[in-house]
Amino acid sequence: YDNDLFSGTDQNYTQGFNFELVSPFLIDNPVNDLFFKLGESEVRYGISLEHNAYTPGDFEKPEIQVGDRPFAAAIFLKSFIIAVDPERGGRFTSSISIGIIGPAAFGEEIQTGIHQVTGSQIPMGWQNQIRNDLVLTYQAGYEKKLIRIKDFLSFNAQANLLLGTLFTKALLGLNGGFGILNTPFEIGSSSGKLKLYAFVNPLVNFVGYDATLQGGVFNKSSPYTIAASDTERIIGELNYGIVLQSRSFFLQYSRTTTTREFTTGDIVKWGGLKAGFSF
Repeated sequence: YDNDLFSGTDQNYTQGFNFELVSPFLIDNPVNDLFFKLGESEVRYGISLEHNAYTPGDFEKPEIQVGDRPFAAAIFLKSFIIAVDPERGGRFTSSISIGIIGPAAFGEEIQTGIHQVTGSQIPMGWQNQIRNDLVLTYQAGYEKKLIRIKDFLSFNAQANLLLGTLFTKALLGLNGGFGILNTPFEIGSSSGKLKLYAFVNPLVNFVGYDATLQGGVFNKSSPYTIAASDTERIIGELNYGIVLQSRSFFLQYSRTTTTREFTTGDIVKWGGLKAGFSF
């Protein structure tokens, strides 16, 4: 679960949730035929449901906030694989997502409900949100081990490519960790030791299209969008946090900061909590 309140703000990427299941029975998912698999890799198969919501800074005002980002929400189902190559120290991920951006994603209802429960200001501008359109995205990513000093320090290179109607962009960066580390390039490790480590993940985003700012690819009826000429094409991103992990559970707290996404925008900040269990 992500929320910008973790960073003391309430705008831009305002909240999101993701429910994920990884299981051997998903090997029979026919969508898996669309994914590239490394030759000698061990593969895990998964599905997830993801929801993201975005608002301008003055979300409590009913009128369009010209010069700020539009209201937007998207919900989609994702099918994915994680292919690990222990010998070469590499991990390949790929996914395909299908869903919708617009009022049908229930961004207004979810945010309004949360604000009512927490006693926060009620958002009044969702009638100006990005209109309903298709979300269809293919994503591929690769992470390569660069440095590993026992189980105490590691640095990995990272690259991701997203092609689709919600986002089209490429990401390049590094992923560093220090502490009592896990072994991300080994599947089925028998180690039951408790892991506790911090991570830092700087990235550069090269943005081709962002429907949460520019509107859907097919439906051009949105009442307000950010022009392509005002969208930032190179965005810096910094993720950092702390992880507690054992063989049967995973707990993470993270923070994210990015440079502005459009010319009149602000720095974007949010925080997130992740919990996972194996059974």
